[in-house]
Amino acid sequence: MPKLGFKNILFFKPSSPMPPFSPPRNTFSDSLMEENIETARSLITKWDPISTSNQSQYPINTPLFTNTRQEAKQYLNAVMSLQSTMQHLVARDSSSEKLVQAQSLMQLAMKRLEMEFYRILAENTDNLDPESVSARSSTDPRSSVSDYDDDFSEDDLRFAGDSVSTVAMADLKAIAECMVSTGYSKECVKIYVLMRKSIVDEALYHLGVEKLSFSQVQKMDWELLELKIKYWLNAVKVAVGTIFQAERTLCDNVFGSPERKIAESCFAEICREGASSLFRFPENVAKCKKTPEKMFRTLDLYEAISDNWQQIESVFSYESTFSIRSQAIASQVRLGEAVRTMLIDFESAIQKESSKISVPGGGIHPLTRYVMNYIAFLADYGDTLADIVADWPLNPLPQSYYRSPDADKNNTSSEIAERFAWLILVLLCKLDGKAELYKDVALSYLFLANNMQYVVVKVRKSNLGFLLGEDWLTKHESKVKEYVSKYERVGWSRVLPLLPENPTAEMPAEQARTIFQSFYVAFHEACRTQSSWIVSDPKLRDEIKASIASKLIPRFREFYERYRVRSEPIVGGLSPDDLENYVSDILIGTGQCESGSCSVLSHPPSPPPRFKRP
Repeated sequence: MPKLGFKNILFFKPSSPMPPFSPPRNTFSDSLMEENIETARSLITKWDPISTSNQSQYPINTPLFTNTRQEAKQYLNAVMSLQSTMQHLVARDSSSEKLVQAQSLMQLAMKRLEMEFYRILAENTDNLDPESVSARSSTDPRSSVSDYDDDFSEDDLRFAGDSVSTVAMADLKAIAECMVSTGYSKECVKIYVLMRKSIVDEALYHLGVEKLSFSQVQKMDWELLELKIKYWLNAVKVAVGTIFQAERTLCDNVFGSPERKIAESCFAEICREGASSLFRFPENVAKCKKTPEKMFRTLDLYEAISDNWQQIESVFSYESTFSIRSQAIASQVRLGEAVRTMLIDFESAIQKESSKISVPGGGIHPLTRYVMNYIAFLADYGDTLADIVADWPLNPLPQSYYRSPDADKNNTSSEIAERFAWLILVLLCKLDGKAELYKDVALSYLFLANNMQYVVVKVRKSNLGFLLGEDWLTKHESKVKEYVSKYERVGWSRVLPLLPENPTAEMPAEQARTIFQSFYVAFHEACRTQSSWIVSDPKLRDEIKASIASKLIPRFREFYERYRVRSEPIVGGLSPDDLENYVSDILIGTGQCESGSCSVLSHPPSPPPRFKRP
């Protein structure tokens, strides 16, 4: 038996007829939905310039999001209420006339919001530039501002970020949240991606980032390609740290939680093409023909990716940007392979250098200059090279020749030091062969002394000195002294023995005269020969001259002062002061190769310094 209300139980009359049926009246929920629809209709048609109801009070170009934004807040609230009403109507009757009306209003509202979204993006390209967004993301304590409640005005927005970008980002976020919540995320994302991608692409273009194929890179002259590399090195840090980082910040602010996937998708779509072009360029460079002069630019590219890798990994951490991270890694791997190939080719070029032309005067061989300049520049990239050749087998070095100061630590700096020591050893072995080209043995030793001195000085004045250590330098400085000693012994072997061991010992005048004559002839011949020889290092040259003079002049002076009276006149006679002047004039020959006669490796004589990056 059905339950009756308290009032019906008291006044129930069984004989009374049943009351006639009447349709149910509108419930409170129905009234609320109708009110929501009417409120939405009032605001939406008011801001719809082509509304058939002719209620629009504003021209088509009047912004909704302006001034105090009070009406914009009401508009968004009305749209959200309309969406809630539509959901209720669908649940009750999916074919009701009210639902059709609400759907029509929603479409008008979305067109208006699309227009507003586009306008804010278009009018704030300068305010939403990477620098402004980056500055805001690092200083704005309310970077996630999006609530358009009544207590949060434009003044509050400007205070939060103290910039127009703050206001624009908050407006964009409010519109995006509304469109996404009402099911119009695709339309919102399409506008956003279209606008922002063009801005990112333009920014990269102004940095010199181009979409270049491998074929285009391969066909470039080295001078042009080197210029492109310079642009890239200047661009990569700005692109990653400012442009892409700011774009991710903007995406996260506009399409932040709970729609994180939309932010991720937008960021990937906006940056994928530009970032891929940016990180594909180094790989294309690495795939080109490898020559020694390209080594340092290749290392610059590798180093730039390494230096920026942490930020690359952070900015492109989304799963949808995995291909960008993969491209950066692929480029770095290719660059490392190219460096290894060029190192092998460089060592091979030293070993295969087969010119049979000796340097006049026993001076510095072009091979020595080239190789040592090259290795000294390589030493500036010691850490980078250590990373590239970390798993590369080492050439066995004689322990008597070199033992790394860090050998017991078994670290990467020790390994790269041994590789440099090996390259220098290859050069020194080659120079031993070059020394044999001289017919004069003394000149051979002078040649070795000159070139070893050049090697030692270059090592001491560069990062090679820190890598190879003081023991290496001490051993090779001793080698210079050994070569100088042999040069003096052989080069002056026909002069020094002519002076008596005891210059003051008594002897006949005729014998003294013969000694003077023989000595003058030998001394003149030695000075004449060695006047065309050269010692390039001024300090070493002075030391050699001082050494020769110390062995020669004192003995001659004693002999000269004892026997000059009894031996005069002697043709071609020289005083001790004359001897000093003659000795001071030796070893200063030009010692230069004739143009083209000492071509070594078919590359520039010294590698260029690295480009400076910001």
